[in-house]
Amino acid sequence: MADYYHHPIGEVIQSALPAGLTQQSRRIIVLTSQGSRSLATLPARDHALPTDHSFRGAGSDPKRQREDPGNEEGAVEGAVEGAVEGAKIVGKSTKTPDWLPELLAKGRLSSAQSAKLIRLNRGLLERWQKRGWINLEFQLAQETIRAKTETVIVLSKIKIPEQALAPLKPSEAKTLALLRELTGDNPNGIPRRELIKKYPGAARALSGLLARNLITSAQRRCYRDPFGDAPPFFAKPAELTPEQQEVMTRLLPAIKGETYAPFLLHGITGSGKTEIYLRATEATLARGRQVLVLVPEIALATQLEGHFCSRFGNAVALLHSGLSGGQRFDQWGLLLTGEAQIAIGARSAIFAPLSNPGLIIVDEEHDSAYKQEDALRYNARDLALLRGLQQQATVILGSATPAVSSYHQARKGKFQLLEMTRRVENRPLPTVEIVDLKEVKTVSGFPPLFSPQLLWALKENLTAGHQSLVFLNRRGFANLMLCKDCGRPIQCRHCQVSLTLHKKAEVLLCHHCGYRQSANTVCPHCRSATLVAAGFGTERLETELRRHFPSARIARLDQDTTHDRKEFLAVLKSVRNLKVDILIGTQMITKGHHFPKVTLVGIVWADAGLSIPDFKAAERTFQLLTQVTGRAGRGDLPGRVIIQTLQADHYSVTLARNHDYQNLYQQEIAQRQRLNFPPLGRLINLRFDGEQEARVRDLALQLGKIATRLSDQQVAVLGPAPAPLARLKGRFRWQLLLKSSGSGVTPLHRLCHRLLSEFGRLPGASTVKLSLDVDPENML
Repeated sequence: MADYYHHPIGEVIQSALPAGLTQQSRRIIVLTSQGSRSLATLPARDHALPTDHSFRGAGSDPKRQREDPGNEEGAVEGAVEGAVEGAKIVGKSTKTPDWLPELLAKGRLSSAQSAKLIRLNRGLLERWQKRGWINLEFQLAQETIRAKTETVIVLSKIKIPEQALAPLKPSEAKTLALLRELTGDNPNGIPRRELIKKYPGAARALSGLLARNLITSAQRRCYRDPFGDAPPFFAKPAELTPEQQEVMTRLLPAIKGETYAPFLLHGITGSGKTEIYLRATEATLARGRQVLVLVPEIALATQLEGHFCSRFGNAVALLHSGLSGGQRFDQWGLLLTGEAQIAIGARSAIFAPLSNPGLIIVDEEHDSAYKQEDALRYNARDLALLRGLQQQATVILGSATPAVSSYHQARKGKFQLLEMTRRVENRPLPTVEIVDLKEVKTVSGFPPLFSPQLLWALKENLTAGHQSLVFLNRRGFANLMLCKDCGRPIQCRHCQVSLTLHKKAEVLLCHHCGYRQSANTVCPHCRSATLVAAGFGTERLETELRRHFPSARIARLDQDTTHDRKEFLAVLKSVRNLKVDILIGTQMITKGHHFPKVTLVGIVWADAGLSIPDFKAAERTFQLLTQVTGRAGRGDLPGRVIIQTLQADHYSVTLARNHDYQNLYQQEIAQRQRLNFPPLGRLINLRFDGEQEARVRDLALQLGKIATRLSDQQVAVLGPAPAPLARLKGRFRWQLLLKSSGSGVTPLHRLCHRLLSEFGRLPGASTVKLSLDVDPENML
């Protein structure tokens, strides 16, 4: 894995472990006896260093030193004075730094102070270290997460004579009687908190009972609850559909054979893929093996956990970033000890500590969220196949809209293809109407937010008492704040993107780095106060729908309204309990959810993703539209979908209307064959980023020339060029794309190894970060 993704082995191992399992080491600055003598002899005026420590070791510059090799004091003065001169160059005021007196007094600095100085004053510290004045020592950080224990009360096994119970106080007698009632002959007793919850007086009575040896107390390992409210219960269907039976007929021999067997389960929305997962899990557990279930987003984990907990109870453990560190630590431990046999989680759950997994399920396998986009850039779907091969497990890749690459592998025979083309109980797929927004006339001349067709359909659905879902994959109220005088948008200070207006919070927010500023601002370019909100997001949809339908019960589901798992589940519960008439949401509502009473889905802007510079843009648009249309008509009533678009004739939109995956695949594979893009070719994206734009550009261009010189006919070098997001989180970005002429990735890896070696020798390479993205999903 480290070799394939060109990533340090230590960080790969760390990615596989939960927080709290490993202790972190930190470097601290320790003053030596020689350094103590030398620094203490300096006059106070020579302690002056840059106020903000922004210099980077100017004192280590030999041109700025006044050093006599045999004069220790002169060496110190040279080092410190060099730092002062360095500060003057950058125009900083100087004063005695607050850390130096502490270093002299205590002989060491804290880990936080040490980290800051090492980062900002590396040159000066290296000089002091060479002179023997300081040492850098490693210190283990304290454990932040530990196993949780609780006090347990157990009835004494010693038989107590009745006369010995006579002097008991009323609270003690009541506590003892309650213990007998609750625990009986159970030797495990009852947690103290539960006992006190049932009878608060027990808190005072326990000490007396302990003194009489009528009870004992002990510390017992307990586990932090990851579920919160109990997941909804789902009953097991009495029988499978004919298509489900056919699928299980092919899956069961593979599970019983206990050999590597990859399957692609292509089932339309509502066809019952979840029941296939559950039945396959039953068969795997019956053979004494474990099950790993991956979902692309935490939102889907909350859906599947209800199904799996209803069927398998305490055998289920959760692993995802929505849990606290302690909860993840506990769930990881349950899987490691075998107390839980089913792991459900998002991308990082691929590293779940299962000793003998017999089944690995990747739900919504097409989703790009399975690809990690920073640090270790792994794809959990690909690792699921690798882990299945290594541990001789059955692997099920499930989706209503499989990735073109996965379907291509199935067509080639590398995966066994399982298909389900009918909904459960033969419910019809929803009817789909496409509204061309270019044909809708408005006074302003701009396309409307809601077409007359969608507004009328929403009104009809409200009158009928049915639920509706309105989808837009964009948060906020408006995605632009434009200056009316100069026409320029307000952009993020750290990224090359416009700030999004969040009207309720009265802030302008960057959705990439989190930078925010007040919405009550002026144009940074011309200082004009005449700003206007342009564009739209889910917050604006909610405002407009409340204006059109003031009596409707409207809820919104996006990252702004559901900050944690509890809020997310509360919204879903309201929808299931028919307390919501119209649900507005982003991509969070498009996959996996089962809302039987939703009969209308409105897609506000279907072609939003087609403008993204990515060869998978059409495929992803089709997948998103097909998934969200699948939320309609999943109950007893038929569904209806209205798709609003400015590109009504684009094949990704027209094919989604007919749920026509086969033609989508044929169109995509033909285009990629001409361009030699995956799955017909392989890609590795080399990304350069740094704080100095010119340095990033120069190094990218230099490595691009080296790549062109070293490459052979099997590899095409594309670029380098600025990334579509040319500046992100304060760092300038360029990229260089390597493309192989066939499905083999070995020539790319061979070239990358040479390029990494060459890059390290280029002047200034230490100021620019070079990272490799193997099989990239995001080209931005």
